[in-house]
Amino acid sequence: MTSPGVGWASELSDPELVERFRSGDVRALARAISLVEKRDPSVRALQTELADGSRAYVVGFTGAPGTGKSTLVDALVSALRKDERSVAVIATDPNSPFTGGAILGDRIRMQRHALDPKVFIRSMGARGHLGGLSLAAREVIRLLGAFGFDPVILETVGVGQSELEVAAVADTTVVVLTPNLGDGVQMIKAGILEIADVFVVNKADLEGHHRSVTELRAMLSLSNAPGERKAWKPPIIAASAVRQEGIEELWSAIEAHRKYLTSTGKAEQLAADRLKEEAAEVAAELARDRVRRALADDPALTKRLLEAGTPYGTAEEILDRKR
Repeated sequence: MTSPGVGWASELSDPELVERFRSGDVRALARAISLVEKRDPSVRALQTELADGSRAYVVGFTGAPGTGKSTLVDALVSALRKDERSVAVIATDPNSPFTGGAILGDRIRMQRHALDPKVFIRSMGARGHLGGLSLAAREVIRLLGAFGFDPVILETVGVGQSELEVAAVADTTVVVLTPNLGDGVQMIKAGILEIADVFVVNKADLEGHHRSVTELRAMLSLSNAPGERKAWKPPIIAASAVRQEGIEELWSAIEAHRKYLTSTGKAEQLAADRLKEEAAEVAAELARDRVRRALADDPALTKRLLEAGTPYGTAEEILDRKR
């Protein structure tokens, strides 16, 4: 018997769900995302049938807790809606220790968009992944693109170095900072400066934001290798999300980076790299499930594993087996 996540079969697709999705039923989109999060066996067929080549532009927001990422995203969504853009937001939250589900902080903070049919907000649990982003997030982005949302805004948990993985998923990575952050060297150690396509010094209404911009510019010049000149120089935007200041400048910077990727051919390369990485993650997920099922169903195999005391031989034996 095939368990969820392994050996997905096309006959498991739901024609009614696909039809409702294509007709623009947001409840069908929500249902499809739930299936993805649960790693339901029908996910493969669902994604195959809904893959129409549409792809949303992904803007990732990352930064330390307290920098105002959610408020900034909320302000950006409001600005984009004034331009009649359809926007989706994925907020990766910590998982609840009791239910395993996402803590819906960002959906609570963005209630003013709740009744807008052109705004879709979804909280997703980080599910313990090192980078704070699960494989499901990549698949959900594909569904949102097929549904017609563009852009898709991805906000990370922003804990420790977990925010770094957003750069592997987003087309444009926005790093959010605030005045008086303290030791800027720690940012360089964490790799935050290297992943940014756009910097935002949020809370620019606070005293000291000019100094923060100056220090950041100095750190960027120090982080570059001598004689090296980057094709794209990340702009630094001063903004105040609560006052809705600097938001248009932020979006202009994101659009400029998007044009840069398209004109240089980097956009296609990034898309190919992401798909390769996703294929590797899917393969790892399938392999893990196969190994667990084999060990659960084959006592002799488990006995040999315990006798060997190391997992390598057993793992290779299972993966070399014919299905």
